[in-house]
Amino acid sequence: MASLAIIPARGGSKRIPKKNIKDFLGVPIISYSIKSAINSELFDEVMVSTDDEEIKNIAESFDAKVPFLRGNSNSDDFATLADVLQEVLACYKEEGKEFTSVCCILPTAPFVNSEKLIKSFKIYQQEKFDTVFPVLEFSYPIQRALRFEGENIEMVEEKYLNSRSQDLEARYHDSGQFYWINVERFLLEKKMFTANSGAIVISELEAQDIDTITDWKLAEIKYQMMLKNEKNNL
Repeated sequence: MASLAIIPARGGSKRIPKKNIKDFLGVPIISYSIKSAINSELFDEVMVSTDDEEIKNIAESFDAKVPFLRGNSNSDDFATLADVLQEVLACYKEEGKEFTSVCCILPTAPFVNSEKLIKSFKIYQQEKFDTVFPVLEFSYPIQRALRFEGENIEMVEEKYLNSRSQDLEARYHDSGQFYWINVERFLLEKKMFTANSGAIVISELEAQDIDTITDWKLAEIKYQMMLKNEKNNL
């Protein structure tokens, strides 16, 4: 079963300039995704999809492949991950290479490691899911969410007004780190999430959205804490 790791890393980041190759605790942040994919030994090829020559050079310096640059239509702010994956798969097909499974690993996901990739791949295989990705529990029950109605604050679902937090069912959200994908189903549905998706659950310490410099600093702190915890548990 041929597997491909795709790390999508365009060059046009606006909120954090050069985000995908910015230094994260001493090395370009994209290197964490590349190393995790290579060290997992799950993939026939680990490639980076980019429109940027600097990203290409850095990716190749960490032993990722960049066999072609991304097309203009998938290099703007409106291109989706699904669009990028379809382009990559089409380009490989033109070269005579086809894959059964793809793992799309985000370039700003330093919390990804080979152990999580292997664990999720086993679930993906055993349960025959279309997609598998890491999720984490909302830290506060979303059933008790509030919204503004004009100047007034109100509950979105008033039926939970008097519910105790511990009595409410846990809810989860996508960590935005990586996605195992069955290529045949993906090309049919063009979706990263289907009615036949699975997940692994990770902790808040193992995830951080990185959209601002503050997010970046929090991610570095969390990453160092995670490493310390792992070392103490040895």
